[in-house]
Amino acid sequence: MIIMQLNGISKSFGAEQILSNIKLEIKEKDRIAIVGRNGAGKSTLLKIMAGELSYDEGDMHKPKDLSIGYLSQHTGLKSDKTIWEEMLAVFQHLLDQEKDLRLLETEMEQAASLTKANYEQLLHDYDKKQQAFEAGGGYRYEADIKGVLTGLHFQDYDYGTPINELSGGQKTRLALGKLLLKKPDLLILDEPTNHLDIETLSWLENYLVNYPGAVTIVSHDRYFLDKTVTIVYEISYHRTKKYYGTYSKFLEQKALNFEQEMKEFEKQQVEMKRMEEFIQKNIVRASTTKRAQSRRKQLEKMDKLDKPAGEESSASFSFKTKRRSGNDVLKIDDLAFHYADSNEDLFSHVTLHVNIGERIALVGPNGVGKTTLLKTILGTLKPTRGTIQIGTNVEIGYYDQEQMNLTPSKTILQELWDEYPTVNEKDIRTVLGNFLFSGDDVLKQVHTLSGGEKARLSLAKLMMQQANLLVLDEPTNHLDIDSKEVLEAALTDFPGTIIFVSHDRYFINKITDQVVEMQRDGATVYLGDYDYYIEKKQEQAERERLRRSTEVINKVDEKKLSFEEEKKLRSEKRKTERKIVELEEAIEQLENELANLEQKMTEPEIYQNHEKTLALAKQTGEMKQEIERLMEEWTALQEDD
Repeated sequence: MIIMQLNGISKSFGAEQILSNIKLEIKEKDRIAIVGRNGAGKSTLLKIMAGELSYDEGDMHKPKDLSIGYLSQHTGLKSDKTIWEEMLAVFQHLLDQEKDLRLLETEMEQAASLTKANYEQLLHDYDKKQQAFEAGGGYRYEADIKGVLTGLHFQDYDYGTPINELSGGQKTRLALGKLLLKKPDLLILDEPTNHLDIETLSWLENYLVNYPGAVTIVSHDRYFLDKTVTIVYEISYHRTKKYYGTYSKFLEQKALNFEQEMKEFEKQQVEMKRMEEFIQKNIVRASTTKRAQSRRKQLEKMDKLDKPAGEESSASFSFKTKRRSGNDVLKIDDLAFHYADSNEDLFSHVTLHVNIGERIALVGPNGVGKTTLLKTILGTLKPTRGTIQIGTNVEIGYYDQEQMNLTPSKTILQELWDEYPTVNEKDIRTVLGNFLFSGDDVLKQVHTLSGGEKARLSLAKLMMQQANLLVLDEPTNHLDIDSKEVLEAALTDFPGTIIFVSHDRYFINKITDQVVEMQRDGATVYLGDYDYYIEKKQEQAERERLRRSTEVINKVDEKKLSFEEEKKLRSEKRKTERKIVELEEAIEQLENELANLEQKMTEPEIYQNHEKTLALAKQTGEMKQEIERLMEEWTALQEDD
C-alpha cells in the first residue's frame, strides 16, 4: 500500500530553483535513502514530506491518518523535564489507561455495594480496557524506554538528570530516541547518524531494519545506508531518479545506466548525422528528392535523446609533502590525561608507536578521549603522565572537526592567502577552485559558509601545508558522499603518515591499515581495516564466553558432590550440551539460508522488482531476528553450562 506519493513537486527560494518535477513514492515498510550533493535539496525535500515546508508546484498524496515522525539535522530536545519524564511522555495515553484500570480495580474492591448487573458490567469494562492496555504495549513501555536509552548509550546516566543539563549531542540523541519510541507510520530522518559513536550506529541499524513502519533517510554514512535501505532516490540537477537495492548496488546501477544511456545517445547521433548527410546530398536531385524529403520527415519525428548528464563538478585535490619524515614518526608510552577539575583520568596507559606510511584509525565510544589524545599529540594539551616523542623531520597538519582554525570575519580568499602571502593570487584562486570555490564565491565571509563549505576550506588549508603527518579529527563530518570519495582518493595516494578519528566505517575501511581501539585504561591495536577489527572483536567476545563457561564448570567440579547430586548434574549437563548442539545446527542452517537470500537480493531480476525486494527484505529481517533469538538462548546455555 502506498502511504505517500509526490508528483511533480517543485521548490524555489527566490530566483534559485532547488527541486524540479520531483517524483517519489513510499510504500508500507519501505526503506528509502535520498542521496545527492550538499545543496541538492535533500533536506528541503524531507521538510516538504514532513509538512514543515510548502512547495511551489505539484501534488503530494497521503492518507489523512498517516502519522509522520521527522528528525531534522539539528534537532535537540528543549525541555525542563528529566530524561525519564520526557521519554515517558510518549506513552501518556497508556499512563491514562493505567489510571482508569486502577480506578476500576478500586470500584471492584467495593463489589458488595454493587448490584450483580453493575458488577458484571464493571468486569466487562475492566476486561475490555485491560486488553486494549496490553495490546497497546501497556506492560512493556518501560522496557521499550530502557531499551532505546541503552541503545543510545544512556544506560550509565541517571534517568533523573534534567535534559537542559545535557550537551547538544546528547539532546540530539534523546530527540531521536523519543521519535523511535513514538513509532510513527513514516519515519523521516535527516542525518540521524550525527553525534552517534560506532556502537550506537550498529544498534540503530538493527533497530531500523526491524522497524514496523516505513523509513526515509538522508545520510552521508555509506556503511549505514548499505545496512538499512533497499531503495535509493538520487537528487541530481534538481530531479530525482529511483534505484532498487542497497547504496552499493545504486552506485553500480548508476554507472551501468550512464554507460548504456551514453551508448544509445552516441548511436542516435551517428544515425542522425548519416540521415542529415543523405538529405543534403539528395534533396536537390530530382530523382532522389522524394527519398530525401521522406528522410527529413523521419528525422523531424525522431524522439531525440538528450545527452546523459554526467557527474556534477567535484572537488579535486591531492596531499603532498615538503619532505620525508624519519621512519619513527611518533612514540606514545604509557600516556594518561585528566582535566584539572577532575580527579579521574580520562584515559591512561595508552601506548602507541607509529611508523612512516601507516594509516591509523582511533576508535572507541564517545567520551573516551580520542580527540583529547590528538590534541596531546599536537601539544595543545599536556598529558598528566607518560611521554610523547615526535620523530625526526615530522611536520604535523591538523584537521579540526570544530573548524576552530578558521577566522569567521575573513573572506574565503583571505583565509587561505593570509596563511600563504607569498603565493600569487591566481594560484590561490586555482586551489580554491579545486575545492569548488570559484568566481565571487571566494569573497564570501567564512561565517556565512555551510558546514560542508567550511570543511572544504579547512581541507584546502591542510593541502597547502604539505605536512608529512596528517592528524585528522572527524574529517568526513559535513562532507557529502562525493566529497568523501574525493578525500578518500587523496588520502590513499598521500605518501606520508595518517592518524585519524572517524565514525565513518566506510571511510575507515578505505583508508586505514590499523585500528586502535581506545579504552579508559589503555589502547588495543588491530592490524587491519574496520571489518577486520569487528571480526576480531567478535572472536574475543566468543573466547570470553567460553572462558566464563569453563570457569563455572571448574568451580562446580571443585565442589564435593554426593553421588546423587553428581548424577543429576551430569544428566542436566548432557541435556544442555545436546541443546547447545541443536541450537548451533539451527543457527548454522539459518545463517546459510540468510546468506542465500542476501545473495538472491543482489540479482537484477530481484532488486529491480519492488514486491520481491520487499518480500525478501521482510524475510531476511525475520530470519535475523530468529538467529538473534537463538544466539541469545545459546549464550544463556553456555553461561549456565
